[in-house]
Parts: sequence; C-alpha cells; structure tokens
Amino acid sequence: MLVELIIRDLAIIEHASLSFGPGLNVISGETGAGKSLLVGALELLLGNRPKPGRVRSGAEKAVVEGRFLVGAGKESASIARWARRHMPQLVAQWARAGDEERELILGRSVFADGRTRAYVNNRPVTREALVDLAPRLFEIHGQNDHQKLHDPSEQLRLVDGFGKLDELVASYRVARDAWRVLAERALRLRAEATTRRDALDLARFQCAELAAAAPREGERAELEPQRELLRHAASLKEGLSRTVGELCEDDGSVLDRARSLARFVEGWKAQVGALAPVAESLESALAHLDDAARALQSLGERLEVDPARLEEIETRLAELERLERKYQTDGAGLVARLAELRAQVARLEADETSTETLAAELAAARALVLARAGELRRARKAVRPKLIKAVQALFGELGLPKASFDIRLAQRGDEEGEATGEVDEVSVIAADSTRFGERGMDRIEFLLAANPGEPLAKLEQVASGGETARIMLALRSALASCGERRSLLFDEIDSGVGGRLGPAVGAHLRRLGEHHQVLCVTHLPAIAAMAQRHLKAAKSVEGERTRSAVEELTGEARVLEIAEMIAGGGDQETARAEARRLLGLAS
Repeated sequence: MLVELIIRDLAIIEHASLSFGPGLNVISGETGAGKSLLVGALELLLGNRPKPGRVRSGAEKAVVEGRFLVGAGKESASIARWARRHMPQLVAQWARAGDEERELILGRSVFADGRTRAYVNNRPVTREALVDLAPRLFEIHGQNDHQKLHDPSEQLRLVDGFGKLDELVASYRVARDAWRVLAERALRLRAEATTRRDALDLARFQCAELAAAAPREGERAELEPQRELLRHAASLKEGLSRTVGELCEDDGSVLDRARSLARFVEGWKAQVGALAPVAESLESALAHLDDAARALQSLGERLEVDPARLEEIETRLAELERLERKYQTDGAGLVARLAELRAQVARLEADETSTETLAAELAAARALVLARAGELRRARKAVRPKLIKAVQALFGELGLPKASFDIRLAQRGDEEGEATGEVDEVSVIAADSTRFGERGMDRIEFLLAANPGEPLAKLEQVASGGETARIMLALRSALASCGERRSLLFDEIDSGVGGRLGPAVGAHLRRLGEHHQVLCVTHLPAIAAMAQRHLKAAKSVEGERTRSAVEELTGEARVLEIAEMIAGGGDQETARAEARRLLGLAS
C-alpha cells in the first residue's frame, strides 16, 4: 500500500507531500492543476524515462519518493523474491522484524541535464532493478502500459487464483521438479559419456596393473636386505668358512689358544686372588666366542648362491620402483591407490549401467508431468468460460456493453513448432524444458475488443484512455481476490462516463478497494464521493511563479469540492445538497 508520495521540483510542483490510506483514494482538481503530474511522478517510480522539462525552472533536480507498506505473508512473495535477488540485506532485516509490516521507499531523482538516479530504502539501485520492483507494488491504468496485468505469467496466476487451482499447480510443480532432477542427471551423464568411457578404460587398466602386481605394504623393506645378501653370497660364504676355520676348526685356532690361556689363569687363581676376576672374564669370552663360531658356521651352511632367486628379487623390486614412480607414491600408497581404482571402476560402471535405467525413470517422470499438466489444462478450460462471463457482466455495469473479452489458452512451445529430423534425448529434454513452465504447459493471453467491429487483441494493444481504464477495472474487479495485493491507479476512468454511470463506476472502485488500495484521478462527483480519502490538486500564481499544491479534503471543504464538480459552483445550495446526498450514499 502506498502511504506517502513526496514530490519536489517537478514541473509546477515545488513541494508536495501526499498521504494515502487503504481503500479508495481520489484526486480531483481543475484541468491543468497538476493531477497529471501526480500520475507522472508515479510513472517515474515505475522506471519511465523522464519527459523534457520535468525539472522545475531554477532547480538542480526533481525528486519523487513513494513510501509503501507491504505485508509479510504470501501477498508479498514476489517482493521478497526481488529483495533476495537485488537487496539481500533487506531479507535479513525483514527476518528480524518477523510478521511486522515491511517498509519500502522507492525514489527517483531527475537532474536538469537529463540524468536520473534510482534508489530503494536510500540505497542506490539500477533503473532496471526499479523497473523490476515497482510493478510488484503498484499499477497505473489509463494512458500508459505499465500494468502488471499485461504480463502473461500474471494472467496465468490470476486465472489459477480465480479457479482455485493452487493445489493442482503445486502437484504439477512436484512432478516437474522430480523430472528436472532426472533430466539434469541424464544430460550430465550424456555430456560426460566420452570422458567417462575414457576414464573407465584408464581406471580398468590401472586397476588391472596394480592388481597383477599385488603390492604389499613394507614389501620393499623385506626384499632389499635379501637382495644385498644374495648379491654377495659367494664371497660371503667363502669368507665365513675361512673365519669359522680360524676361529674354531684349524690347528691353533683362536678358541684353542683362548682355552689354553683360560686353563693357565684357572690354575693360578687359587694362589693369586687377583686372577679370579680375570678367570671369570676369560670364561665369559670363551662362551661368546663359542656362540659366535656356531652362528657363523650355521649361517655359512644356510647361505646359498642362488642366481635365480636374486634375479627374481631384482625383477620384483624393479617393478615396485616403477609403479611407485608412475603413481608417485610409496608401497603403502600403491595399496591405497588400488582400493581407490576399484571403487572408481565400480562407480563408473554403475553410471554406465544407470544410463539405461535412468532413461526409463526419465520417461516415467515425463509422463507424470504431462499428466499433471493435462489436469491443469482441463481445469483451466473449465474456468475460462466462467471468468469470461464474469468480466463481460462487469463490462455491462461499467458502460461497456459492446466490449468483448476472451481468453486464449495455448500450449507453451507451440510457437517453436515440432522438431524435425532425428530427435535425440538432448533435444527432447531441451524442448520439454521450454514446454514445462513454472505453472504448467499453458500460455494464457487476455484478449479485448473495446468496440464492435474491432478484432480481439492483447491487452497492451488496446487503445489507452478511459475505456481501457474501465476494462482494467472490470478485470481487476473480477479477479480482485486473486494474486498479490498492490496499489492500483486509475487515470481518466471517467472519460466518456455520464452521470448515471458514475455511481456504478464509483461503487466498483470502492469494492475493489476492499482487496487493493485504489487511487483514482477523476472529474466525476459520484466517484469522488465514494472515496475514503479525497485529495485536491490546485494551481496558484505567487510572485510570478506558478505553483501546484495538493491538500486532503475533509468535512465542508470536501462538500464544496464535490459541489464544484457537480455544477461548477460550490456556492450553490442545490449543488452542496447533492454533494451531501452523494457522500451520504457512499457512507
């Protein structure tokens, strides 16, 4: 809801601060008093490029600011989406505020040289961001085409809202989301097919290579000492034999001489006490020498010169060294790499197999999407004549009995035509991605013909002016409870409307104000009397400068303004009486 509009130095408006409330707000005033400038100010907030001469003479820039209050529920879902995309800091701020109403201040500055700046909540934004946000907050119906109602996606949402089809839409979206997950996986597997096959071939080769080698952790540490022993086996065996002979087998061996020395000391230790420890040391040395001799003799007997075994160990170590260099790791790493390769092969083989099963799952998911979309389409076909009838009835009430309304229901993707030639999985998914829209496979277009003999055309192609504004009023009235709440400005809605039709138009505007905030620029007293808030634009000349001002009318001042609108003379008692009668009817 627009609660305040501030305008500074815009053409003849030096400064104006307008307050608006819920329900129906009207703006009246003489021709040229500045009513169109108020509409122009809101058009600037919609992102319109400023017309030349909009900055007041002598001013540096013109400024327009609109302060809006938006709810925190579903009624502001599209605004929340905008904030997440353009101003995420707002989302955090609103989250802290909980369910409180949220404030948005849209601003636009127009400089004398034609430059413009846009901002939201005092933060600079691009004009494109403002153009994306503003229609979510308000629409202008009349001499412009800045109407959310022109958007086919908005029309689709409104038809679904009118027919209460949200559950069908939600069911379709669940099916569509499941299909999208499978479709993305199928595209990924297909795109990766060549790479995956190459990776699988390599993984299988490396896995076979390592499995054939069967590396063990610590194997090199076991084999390298064996290799050194076998390399020197012949000379070592000869040396050991000679050493054993000199130690214990030859005449005059080391052990024989040591035993002789030990017997000598043993014989004298009784008479020479100092020899007792020496005797013990010699006895211990003899025992160690004896052990060493037996160990050397055993090693010599076991040691074999085995060139075949040496070659086997050399070959094995060379293979391990090659693999470690190739995979840039050690023996333990080779064992781990083999386990990784086996897992990789299993995963890639599963992907190859899943491509076949995935095709069946994707076909089933696609069939479900088509079924859900078909249910939606049938429901919309059932809603279509009801909505057309409701709008046509309102046309009659609003003085447009000859206007025609229709709804064209087509299928998304029809304009691309059917695919020709060979159709593969990728092209089918691409086509389905276009056909499976956010709200089904349908495209909705509202068609209008304002006068007899004119062909039905899209809303934005219908001539602007009062008739179009009333057509939009009929549509908005029929769809009042559907879609998000926003502020609606009707400009020139009373064009061509006579005195008898004025009360009907005013009543429709007031009823529409129960769902949306309505702003209406009008010259009709019956419409002005229906408003919950009445603003008047007036022009004056002060010090050779023309100024436009806007004030809220209440009490007798409002009676006088409506009397002026009735007879051009608020001093006439009959006009004032009629004004009071109209106000009484409205209340």
